[in-house]
Amino acid sequence: MAKKSASEVLGVAGHEVTISNPGKVLFPEPKLTKLDLVHYYIAVSEGALRGAGGRPNMLVRYPDGIQGEHFYQKRAPTSRPPWIEVVELRFPSGRAAEEVVPRDAAALAWLANLACLELHPHPVRAEDLDHPDELRVDLDPVPGVTWRQVQEVAMVARSVLDDFKLVGWPKTSGSRGMHICVRIQPRWSFDEVRLAALALAREVEQRGPNLATSKWWKEERQGVFVDYNQNSKDRTVAAAYSVRPKPDARVSAPLSWDEVEDCDPADFTLVSMPARFEKLGDLHRGIDEHAGSIEGLLELFERQGLGVAPWPPHYRKQASEPPRVQPSKRKSKFPLIEIGRARHKEDALAGVERWKARHPEAAAHLQPADILVDAMRGRYSTWTRIRINLQRVPEALRPPQEPLDPDEKIRSNS
Repeated sequence: MAKKSASEVLGVAGHEVTISNPGKVLFPEPKLTKLDLVHYYIAVSEGALRGAGGRPNMLVRYPDGIQGEHFYQKRAPTSRPPWIEVVELRFPSGRAAEEVVPRDAAALAWLANLACLELHPHPVRAEDLDHPDELRVDLDPVPGVTWRQVQEVAMVARSVLDDFKLVGWPKTSGSRGMHICVRIQPRWSFDEVRLAALALAREVEQRGPNLATSKWWKEERQGVFVDYNQNSKDRTVAAAYSVRPKPDARVSAPLSWDEVEDCDPADFTLVSMPARFEKLGDLHRGIDEHAGSIEGLLELFERQGLGVAPWPPHYRKQASEPPRVQPSKRKSKFPLIEIGRARHKEDALAGVERWKARHPEAAAHLQPADILVDAMRGRYSTWTRIRINLQRVPEALRPPQEPLDPDEKIRSNS
């Protein structure tokens, strides 16, 4: 049995940080190691701390690299240096946990040693956990939507923010979408910030009806989903400079608005970002100087007269919320069938390919957006459910619901 690499001790921000097994490969294709991840976060620490510093962070850990199992860890490890700060958060479920609050480059290096690729901060400061100081615009394209359309929706969102005297700071998500961070005054509750985000999403949809959608249910979405629910309490998104679990070690890259229309997310990686950062600095460095008011968006919500929208399924039912039942289950508006459930996305997608092989005539009518891939989040990990919307398949060719394939028995709190 091969021995693990010896540990390495780094002096960072006045602290000694021990890197265990520094040669552990986290990204097989570019052969990037845990030590590479540590050095990356040290190099971009000023910007990474502007996005995630001083905030409680959920840990998303990849101890065996991106090809191994990963897990979510809300609770800070009990074995930690005395200089790692924590703060207790209370969640909608009623549970509480102490989460890590990074304050300096040493904390980032310590997190990287835990194989935390991504920084997942809550939109609140550790000093005030009840009032968000950030509204998050998450542009999430449905399958088949091009990057160009995401860029177009981002520009529509910018125009809405401008009209309401809010300053948006764009960044690639590091995956298929884009985020726009908006600093706000910490005067409103989570529920109020979510309503403001919902009003903004609906306004973006109105201005770009063929580009964007604010519809929560996947079978109703077309185009780029403006995910207002990312502003619900206990929701986090990957912060600026976060490394994402992609084969090329892509990162969430802050952008100037001049770059939005021409940028390529593949250009921003763990390898390339430090040089860009050294040359340009943090393009979000002015974000804290532009905290705005959401009063205008809350007034817009009232004028829209559309009422509240569904919350994520694991949240408690709200008094004013519409029925939390999928449209497909209410009146069979959408003919959906479920294909399979699996811990690993690739196993669930393999079930789709087997279904297509069994039903080639029906499969020929499907478009990418008709394959609904749901990342179902348990307490510690995610699993994948896949459904197919048969609305484009002629009724005579629609296969019935079949036994799930695969059918892994997964508990929602796994």
